[in-house]
Amino acid sequence: MAMLEIRGLRKSFGGVQALAGVDLHVDEGEIVSVIGPNGAGKTSFFNVVTGLFLPDRGDILFEGKSIAGLEASEITKAGIARTFQNVRLFPDMTVLENVMVAQHCRTRSGIFRAILRTPFMRREEAEIEERAREILSFFGSRLVGYRFDQPAMSLSYANRRRLEIARAMATRPKLLLLDEPVAGMNPRETAELTGLIRKLRDEQGFTVVVIEHDMGVVRDVSDRVAVLDHGVKIAEGAYEEVSTNAEVIEAYLGRPAGAGR
Repeated sequence: MAMLEIRGLRKSFGGVQALAGVDLHVDEGEIVSVIGPNGAGKTSFFNVVTGLFLPDRGDILFEGKSIAGLEASEITKAGIARTFQNVRLFPDMTVLENVMVAQHCRTRSGIFRAILRTPFMRREEAEIEERAREILSFFGSRLVGYRFDQPAMSLSYANRRRLEIARAMATRPKLLLLDEPVAGMNPRETAELTGLIRKLRDEQGFTVVVIEHDMGVVRDVSDRVAVLDHGVKIAEGAYEEVSTNAEVIEAYLGRPAGAGR
């Protein structure tokens, strides 16, 4: 059974069809990349899967149970976390606080215990802080030490990207959806984050779906690649198959493969 199974997913905005009957499955332990030209429907796909938009038609199964139409918070609790194309952090909170607050979807203290600062609440808060430190250590020296107490707004762009991944990890997901994780990074930063994506699966045990424009990253991390164009899945398979597919080349270049030679 697939961890995530998408069946005939459709979503329109006015007269624009963002998703036109997309089928896709993601097996446990896979890294699957979703690629396509601008306007292909990639981010809309993530937005529907994570509950930001309701699907018009189709179904989304996570571990065999339909999550189509659930609130975003319910989908997070089910075990799906994501990052965004445009980084969304709490800029005035510290690095540590950004990761701690993400864990509150899993807390048991409740408002009453929080107000009274009960021993149970204090123990749970200490556990949350310890786990936040552990998650941040996954990124090496980038987000630890003195950076724990730095506001997120003071971080470099690449470190804000890393922090957003750390915050997603803190929700204790089984499935991570990464929306253009290396966008805006230089070659050195891109290479480092490419390695981190593989480690998310190999060392942390996450199943990962990546939206990415950098084909070098797609080549290096993907077990399978799915290609969207105008909301339609036009190809799926290993990177080598997809990158030489005539329909995929036409979608990216706007002309048939081999034309103009």
